[in-house]
Amino acid sequence: MTSSLHELLLVHPVFSQLSPTTRSRLEELAIPKLSHTGEILTHFGDVWPYLFMIGDGIVSVIKESSEGRGLAITELSAGELLWGPAFFLENEPNPATFKLKQESMLFLWSRERILPVLLENGNLTWELTKLMAIRMIKASEIIDGLAFRRVSGRLAQLLINYPDQNTSGHLMRSLTLDEMATRIGSTREMVCRFLQRFADQGLITITRTELEILDRDQLVKLAQEEKP
Repeated sequence: MTSSLHELLLVHPVFSQLSPTTRSRLEELAIPKLSHTGEILTHFGDVWPYLFMIGDGIVSVIKESSEGRGLAITELSAGELLWGPAFFLENEPNPATFKLKQESMLFLWSRERILPVLLENGNLTWELTKLMAIRMIKASEIIDGLAFRRVSGRLAQLLINYPDQNTSGHLMRSLTLDEMATRIGSTREMVCRFLQRFADQGLITITRTELEILDRDQLVKLAQEEKP
């Protein structure tokens, strides 16, 4: 169920310490936007000066290459904040595409409309800065994985953290081969090849609809190995 913007502002650490008057002002300045599955909120290269909060749904941040390959940098869900670089740096183009993974309710603030509130509330700016630092640390971890781990290691890491899984037992395959490739910065063909290799080695069992991890310890070892 979609949370109201009022409820989200009350609990989000960036906004929760603001006065009720300031939070009410932010509610008035927000632009509600209902977006549909697969919709592009903003493309790579766009100048998009907005901050937004997700009321419901999932937004994927995808880095694209000139060859058309994509890397899913992160996925954000209800209650999380994101922004285009132009929100802070005027005319700065987006380094990634924001795509809706499912129908989502978003609340947007334009730079022009919210800037006076930011300038009047140093606490708000400080909390946003902390959030940016957290995102930079996560981005660094992704870069480390791409730079120092083989495709097999990145895929092993994805399997270890596969959505909706328990420590044992079968789980439904909620990610397609293309989605898995996007998450590890590889191709559908490479993902298919290594999934089959993992199955042949007895690390997993996999069908068109289900996946089961048989040797989690070995997958963890693969995920931790660095390129020679």
